[in-house]
Amino acid sequence: MGEKRVSLPAKLINGGVAGLVGVTCVFPIDLAKTRLQNQQGIQVYKGMFDCLAKTIRSEGYFGCYRGAAVNLTLVTPEKAIKLAANDVFRQQLSKDGRLPLWGEVLAGCGAGTCQVVVTTPMEMLKIQLQDAGRLGELFTRFNVTSSLVLMKTNLGRVYVDPSAAQRPVAAPAQPAAPGPAPPLVAPPPQTQSSRPQRPSATGITVELLKTRGLTGLYRGAGATLMRDVPFSMIYFPLFANLNALGRESAGGQADVQAQASFWQSFMAGCCAGSVAAVAVTPLDVIKTRLQTLQKGEGEDTYRGILDCTRRIMRREGPSAFLKGATCRALVIAPLFGIAQGVYFLGVGEMVLGLLG
Repeated sequence: MGEKRVSLPAKLINGGVAGLVGVTCVFPIDLAKTRLQNQQGIQVYKGMFDCLAKTIRSEGYFGCYRGAAVNLTLVTPEKAIKLAANDVFRQQLSKDGRLPLWGEVLAGCGAGTCQVVVTTPMEMLKIQLQDAGRLGELFTRFNVTSSLVLMKTNLGRVYVDPSAAQRPVAAPAQPAAPGPAPPLVAPPPQTQSSRPQRPSATGITVELLKTRGLTGLYRGAGATLMRDVPFSMIYFPLFANLNALGRESAGGQADVQAQASFWQSFMAGCCAGSVAAVAVTPLDVIKTRLQTLQKGEGEDTYRGILDCTRRIMRREGPSAFLKGATCRALVIAPLFGIAQGVYFLGVGEMVLGLLG
């Protein structure tokens, strides 16, 4: 039995539809993952559920979908390129309908490399929009803390400790000068009137292009490549083997995949996706930190991948590299399960058939 070949337009449609459906389902968890990974000093969120609850309370239900428009716009070409490239590489590397393990890994490597062209600017814009709510929470907490410090400082200037009654006090009843008394701690860099504005994808894109050129949109491209290539090298071979379980055929591995049912493809995608996602979580944390442009009070900025790795290890310990691992597994598992299910259902072929 010969290998079932799918046209490139059908592969692109399959990947695009799968990406749209998957992202719509799991985007709130992805938002929680980004915010948890960016926490450095003050822990605004205790976990995924706490993050989602606070987001809904402060930003409303649709606050959980902040940045979704960017993802929904660019996930179609991203997923289409990833899945289609993997298929193309697999077909080119297979011999007599069979693909050795090294060929599967190499095909996954090629797919991960190709997708970075779209993934990097998509992640760059999405992270800024997703993290804006966390920065707003940090700003509110910093203002409240600063206000309490100012109150205690001002009270200390007027009221004297009873044990110090014999010490001379410099003009205790002196009327306060116009404006707040100088605090003993550094004042916050912003006032309530200068609360950080919600960014927009268009505004971020224009600003990056204006100040840094096209390379601004590709900030963290090395870290993205470092995450996506190993992910694809783990995911695609693992998916292909899980998808072939119990479906051995003399016609070769490609026929086994073509015959797989929706549920087998779905579960194989979920399992392979969750394993690959957790495996590369440390690389995802580094990528997220590097691509976040606006930092909270006292948070580190990084000069590159090695600097980021050293600072995280020194200041937060090894466990920081697994921040958001659960969220990431919960995002990637259904995302790729849906992607592979739709891909093997042949939605692209049906659409092309309807269009004649």
